Parts: sequence; C-alpha cells; structure tokens
Amino acid sequence: MSYRSLDPRLIIETAERLEARIADRFPETGLRKVGKELVSLARDMRDAAVDLQRPIRWLRILVGVVIVLGACVLLTVGAYLRFDRLTGSGDVIESMQGIEAALNTVILVTVGVLALVHTEDRIKRRRVLRQLHGLRSLIHVIDMHQLTKDPAALSSGFKPAAHSPKRTMSRADLLRYLDYCSEMLSITGKLAALFAQSVNDEVVVAAVNDVENLGSNLSRKIWQKITMLDAENGTAS
Repeated sequence: MSYRSLDPRLIIETAERLEARIADRFPETGLRKVGKELVSLARDMRDAAVDLQRPIRWLRILVGVVIVLGACVLLTVGAYLRFDRLTGSGDVIESMQGIEAALNTVILVTVGVLALVHTEDRIKRRRVLRQLHGLRSLIHVIDMHQLTKDPAALSSGFKPAAHSPKRTMSRADLLRYLDYCSEMLSITGKLAALFAQSVNDEVVVAAVNDVENLGSNLSRKIWQKITMLDAENGTAS
C-alpha cells in the first residue's frame, strides 16, 4: 500500500461506512439519502479519475499524423526554394518571398502542433470541471442539511418563532448529525483531490483547491456549532 497517493477504493469504503453509520442513527432522514448519493458519486469519480490517467490514443495518433504532414509540407516548400540563383534582382526577390513563405509555414505548423498537443489537456480539463461541478453541488446540499441545526435551540431560554423549523433532536443526536456532515464534507475534499492526482494541470489543481476550500470553510462552521454544544454541555454538567 502506497501512502504517497490517495486510494479511491479506501475513500469509497470510508463513504460506505459513513453512510451505514448515518443509517444506524438517522435511518429516515434526508442526510442518509445524501450519504447514499455521496457513495454513488465517489464510485463515479473513481472511474472518471482512472479514465483520465489513460491517454487519448486517437488524439495522439492525429497529432502524429499532423506532425508528419507538416514535415512533408516543409520539405515540399524547401524543395521549391532556389538559394543558388541570386545573380539577378528578380531571383533575389523570388528567393526572399520563398524564405518568407517557408518561415510562415514553419510558424503555422508549430502553432498547429502545439494546439493539438494541448487539446488532450483541454479535453481532460473539461471532464474534470464537469465532475467537480457535481461535487460542488453536493457540498452545498450537505450544507443545507445542517443549516437549520442550531445549538441555541437546545438552550433552556430558547423561544421558537412561529416559522421556526421543528427541532426534535437531543444534544447527543445533534452532535452526531453535525459530525456526520463534517465527515461528508471531508470526503468530498478527498474525492476532488483524486483529479489533481490524475491530471497534472494548473487549472485542474486550482479548481480542486477551490472545492476543497469550499468544503473546509463549511466544515469549519459546523465545528463552531459542535464547539458550542460541547461548551453548553460542560456548563450544564
């Protein structure tokens, strides 16, 4: 087992174990459905990350064909240049035009080859961004489930308003609920990191960091609630 890279199999097992723990305590809640969705998304992202590590063969073949054709064009243009006839003004002008045409051809072929070489990176980048978009949406869904879980509602002096959400959880259940939300957010960060591990691209790394930062910031808010519950529990005891 390598400890220098993330193992998608272990991430999926962690997500499955977390979903089972949620099912044990909150079997009829929406949080369990979110846990199932996290497991399903983890499997999809594992497959996508593995697929991204494979080369796009048809594209590489196309790049090779273009390079060969470009070399043939350069050789053809070079064969028509006459560098040995510079005695007259007409020959000099003709030669200069040929040199200019050859340079333009070299530049165009080089730009075309570079564009084709980076086409594979752009295709993989779009695939990663599509996957990260779904992961970002799930992160917001997790945040919505913990949004109304207010520790202040458990205090003795709390008076609910007319439109306050129903709160039936005990302090212990609320602690476990918030902890599960935090764990799910942590798993989403690991799933995002799989793509940075599979694709060595600055844009991908930046997008992965954005997703990880989003999950970390929301998890930090959850832990503020957990800290409040622990503090109130310590005061009560």
